[in-house]
Amino acid sequence: MKITDIKTYPLWGGGRNFLFVQVETDAGITGIGESGLTWQERAVEATVERLKHWLVGEDPFRTEHLWQLMFRGGFFPGGNVLSSAISAIDLALWDIKGKALDQPVYNLLGGLCRDRVVCYPHNGGGTIEALVESCRRTTDEGWKFVRWGQPETGPAQLEPTQSILTAIRQVEAVREALGDEIEITLDVHTRLDPPHVIQLCRAIEPYRPFFIEDPLRAESPGAYHALARHVHVPLAVGEQWTSKWDFRELIEEDLMHYCRVDLCIAGGITEAVKIARWCEAHYINLAPHNPLGPVSTAAELHLCLASSNVGVLELPRKPGNTLPDVFPTQMTWEEGHLLAPSAPGLGIEFDLEAAERHPYQEVHAPILRRIDGALTNW
Repeated sequence: MKITDIKTYPLWGGGRNFLFVQVETDAGITGIGESGLTWQERAVEATVERLKHWLVGEDPFRTEHLWQLMFRGGFFPGGNVLSSAISAIDLALWDIKGKALDQPVYNLLGGLCRDRVVCYPHNGGGTIEALVESCRRTTDEGWKFVRWGQPETGPAQLEPTQSILTAIRQVEAVREALGDEIEITLDVHTRLDPPHVIQLCRAIEPYRPFFIEDPLRAESPGAYHALARHVHVPLAVGEQWTSKWDFRELIEEDLMHYCRVDLCIAGGITEAVKIARWCEAHYINLAPHNPLGPVSTAAELHLCLASSNVGVLELPRKPGNTLPDVFPTQMTWEEGHLLAPSAPGLGIEFDLEAAERHPYQEVHAPILRRIDGALTNW
């Protein structure tokens, strides 16, 4: 079997764009992948086109070789655009391998370690009362976790001290409303600096958060050395990192408790398996970053099903709510868990005719500022 073509499909999914990549073969088997670099879909699309000349004519089963070729073939080390393009192609190659062998991808990764994976939804609300109601609603639906982001303090504004005080009141209110059985995760979303994160983590420690997600900016992993000395809540880190090298310091120095690897940014299944097994040796559990579409959800699920070290999987909404016509077959959700699929490959279907009804729309990333006008991370 040989690769004959690679095609990109930037689609508008209602509120945001998605970028899917399809790899075609001379055996008539196709695979579908997804890129995770939101708001940079066109840049990733151009990079996929550049990578194609290395891949057409190659054996799709040589995933490790092709990964090395894509990552290292341009001499300069990869960044987030390159790694996101590689990720989408790599997922499609694994989808092809599973279909060719008539096996779900998790069987190619070692087989099932579990038959379902617990997930957390995205909660929210403009007030504490609205947030509590959102958390009650998802809990009543069967979810075992709740999650929301570091609160903004005004339109397009986040002032750290005010945001921290609101977040503390939010955590307190949700814990009081839901009791001790529901797990709480708070996503700082890299919006705070170390002094503010320390204040926040210390204040909410009594409410037993499952973890605090991405508390610091991603550019300097070394900052976690200082943070770890001052806080005693579990930390989940890594959604912006693009390869195993970015994760190295926090894994080797035991500076995180949950690994937020994103298979659509960090190099696909080929790279994520290496990161996951490395984490296992340090008792770090997986909490994959998955804010995207149906392909991402399927790929993250297969990794978790075949890994022994899993904490929780991000799942913003139940399957079937994102591009259901483009992906008529998606993963199955039940009582806060995704179930193991039995279909070969990633276990999803891609409808090209339906995809043509969702043309790409030009949108830009939101911007947050502090009260003095200085930029802060969104």
